[in-house]
Amino acid sequence: MLDRLRNFIADVVSPSGSGARAFADDDYRLAATALLIHLISLDGEPSEAERRKLHALLEYRFDLDAGTADRLIRDATLVEGEAVDLYHFTSVIMRAVNEEGRLRIVEMMWELVFADGQVSEFEDNIVWRAADLLGISSRDRINLKHRAADGRLASDPAT
Repeated sequence: MLDRLRNFIADVVSPSGSGARAFADDDYRLAATALLIHLISLDGEPSEAERRKLHALLEYRFDLDAGTADRLIRDATLVEGEAVDLYHFTSVIMRAVNEEGRLRIVEMMWELVFADGQVSEFEDNIVWRAADLLGISSRDRINLKHRAADGRLASDPAT
């Protein structure tokens, strides 16, 4: 019993076993994934649909294999749990990603918001704040929202 408790604590403190993350703090993919995890965690534990959608989006949009996407999600979950605001993540993205890439990240956010079939005020507000910090216009943010709501976002194999 004591061994199980030690293993549990070790997993909580360092889920990968070694404590080393696969993705650096300045990797925009880590920052974007942390934003996405924050978004789907707002209304409690992410649903299975949200988890599947997140995994599919990361594999497709960042051209990752399943194992690398798993490591990215693990690392981003740790980083997101330590964050106090969205600025840390959006500032990394702003330094590394052009406007087209930032639009894709907001697009990914909307796809995740609609993955469970319901949009909360909190989710809408987080996308609005993140898009603003990413320099995305209100018009573009709203257009992406409508496209996601209509299920018209192109090139996503997970829908």
